[in-house]
Amino acid sequence: MKILVTGGSGFIGSHVVDVLLAHGHEPRIFDIVPSPYITPEQVETVVGDLLDLETLRAATRGCDAVIHLAAVSDVNDVVRDPSRAELVNARGTEVMLEAALLEKIKRVLYASTVWVYGGAAGEEPLDEDTSLVPPAHFYTATKVAGELFCHSFDELYGLEQTILRFGIPYGPRARASTVVAQFVSRALAGEPLTVTGDGAQTRQFVYVEDLAEGVVAALAPVAAGRTYNLVGSEQVSVRQIAETVQDLVGNVPIVHVDDRPADLRSSAISGERAERELGWRLETPFHQGVRRYVAWVKGIQDTPSEAAASRMAGSASSVPRQEPAEL
Repeated sequence: MKILVTGGSGFIGSHVVDVLLAHGHEPRIFDIVPSPYITPEQVETVVGDLLDLETLRAATRGCDAVIHLAAVSDVNDVVRDPSRAELVNARGTEVMLEAALLEKIKRVLYASTVWVYGGAAGEEPLDEDTSLVPPAHFYTATKVAGELFCHSFDELYGLEQTILRFGIPYGPRARASTVVAQFVSRALAGEPLTVTGDGAQTRQFVYVEDLAEGVVAALAPVAAGRTYNLVGSEQVSVRQIAETVQDLVGNVPIVHVDDRPADLRSSAISGERAERELGWRLETPFHQGVRRYVAWVKGIQDTPSEAAASRMAGSASSVPRQEPAEL
């Protein structure tokens, strides 16, 4: 299959492109910048703005499916500039769907987030049939809007869609502002690790290479019209993240500070449907995944070109660069 990956130059997108190639697909990258990991000679690349319908149509032309990863996802960026987040996450998704419809694309895979379950009631772990409530955080609101746009295009125009709700991605190529990357960077520099509140708040992390496998698995026909949580069952507290990094990097101090404004609260989420229908499950335990990430960071420190590439790894949307769903 020929697959367009919006945000294909970024953290998650670059791994998805790797997996598509490994499975014999023909990916095409659409991003605001070229990929620092894959040359245009290796994978066809269209550099453009997500809000430019004609450029996006040209990139989509001839493809069988679109994997839509482009988004503003750092919650701090969203709080600082909600207008930009709405423009990219909501409007950008609508433009992508319009381009896919006009180019007669068979299916769109949309990257959402497990944060959509915030405030939802029900017995945990919550699954894809859980009734959602109006989101408290603006980031989550933009992602729910994207989900609703996908469903509307399916109902109105017959554009098949698959919703993928990601756990918290981490691993090689992550942006420096993500929590695991921050902790590892500080520990390597011998600096204390800062934990907000008591550190008891938990996250369901997903190693990025496993996540990319789940995204590609969702191209299967059975996934049309379905929603999947791409998560593992392991609950990791922020305090545990810091202690894991201490264990793997060095025994630097852990310092507690006040909770940040508009922090996202989580519930336990089930990934059972993805395992049952797609044959996908998280393979990499958190400690092992952080160990791999630390090894990757140490491996690039003495390679200037690779280090520069790692700093570009937040690429993915339009109007500068981000990628889906983090702490």
